[in-house]
Amino acid sequence: MTQPDPPTTRNKPIPITIVTGFLGAGKTTLILNLLPQLRALNPSYKLALLKNEFGDLAIDSQLASSSAIAGVTELLNGCICCNLVGQLGPALAELRATATPDRVVVETSGSAFPATLALEVNRLARETSGEYVLDGVVSVIDVENWKGYEDTSYTARLQARYTDLVVFNKWEGCGERRFDEVLDRLGDLEVDVAWVKSDKGWVDAGVVFGVDGGLARGMVEEGGDVTAAGEGCKHGDGCGHEHEHGKEHHQSEVEVLSVELKGEEGAAVDVEKLMGFLKSTPKDEVYRIKAVLTAAGAVKNSDEDVAVLASPQSTNRYILNWAFGRWTFTPMGDGVAEHASSNDAILRMTVILARYESTKWKKRLEAGGRLELDGADKGQLTVAKVN
Repeated sequence: MTQPDPPTTRNKPIPITIVTGFLGAGKTTLILNLLPQLRALNPSYKLALLKNEFGDLAIDSQLASSSAIAGVTELLNGCICCNLVGQLGPALAELRATATPDRVVVETSGSAFPATLALEVNRLARETSGEYVLDGVVSVIDVENWKGYEDTSYTARLQARYTDLVVFNKWEGCGERRFDEVLDRLGDLEVDVAWVKSDKGWVDAGVVFGVDGGLARGMVEEGGDVTAAGEGCKHGDGCGHEHEHGKEHHQSEVEVLSVELKGEEGAAVDVEKLMGFLKSTPKDEVYRIKAVLTAAGAVKNSDEDVAVLASPQSTNRYILNWAFGRWTFTPMGDGVAEHASSNDAILRMTVILARYESTKWKKRLEAGGRLELDGADKGQLTVAKVN
């Protein structure tokens, strides 16, 4: 008997993650260190790379192609944020058609401005009726060699506001004084930008990437706890997954809360309170919020010009991806079948926070008023520290 094709998430919006930073800062290393973490959650997960380089040699792209990335498209001989920005749409369309990725990473040249790219991705999302969604903008800084921003003008601060996360790389041999100097230069821009230190180019994938259809499976299978992407494989020895990049080998720069809201059959999350929680959460304290939930009524994305896609099953079960103050809701659909043991969980959520923030936020959530069921019964809320 012919076996049916495995379910896919191709009809879901493709998340776009922009990684920028000067030449040699460690962007490619960061991306390659994310791959084993993604495969630990979903061995069939497909990540595509859109790479912008100067010149006609694509050594880094060849390296990426040999490291299990689903597809690579290059934009050469120009800067993607100015004279090549019009090629972003066709390049993404090519990757979508040839690699059918779950996610695309755009790795820019060292001189690119992230604001231009972020605006272009948002424009493409609107023009394509939600084929793409901006998931995050990551700037990699080489602590050893970075001299700081050239100026602290309004334009520089505006550009920095379009950076969601700064990854400090190559800091290990510089000493605390040098690192403090770099932090001061970032502070000169007077913007609230989340930051983490890498561990020799390794950063928890749960901070860099949000959740999508291809990763949501790990949040609902077997009724297991919601976890961050970097926590390593849950399948035990002999599973064939890669363990050498698990969190146990790296010092985490973040803290994680696991949240579960239970209720009676047919219950749903109070949408008004949920939306208030998403709008009021400060992005310098909370980096990521990832959840699967049943909503009582219509939900809205942070960019209301990008409509929430209609569920193919006409259900009110959604994947929530909140990233540094922006969020999207994606209907649960093909490829994300929930185990029967998780049916009583109206909401399963991971909250990824800056260091030293988890205790405060655990108390806030447990105090009530933020995550509750719709109606008189507010449900049973459980909040636990993961690390």
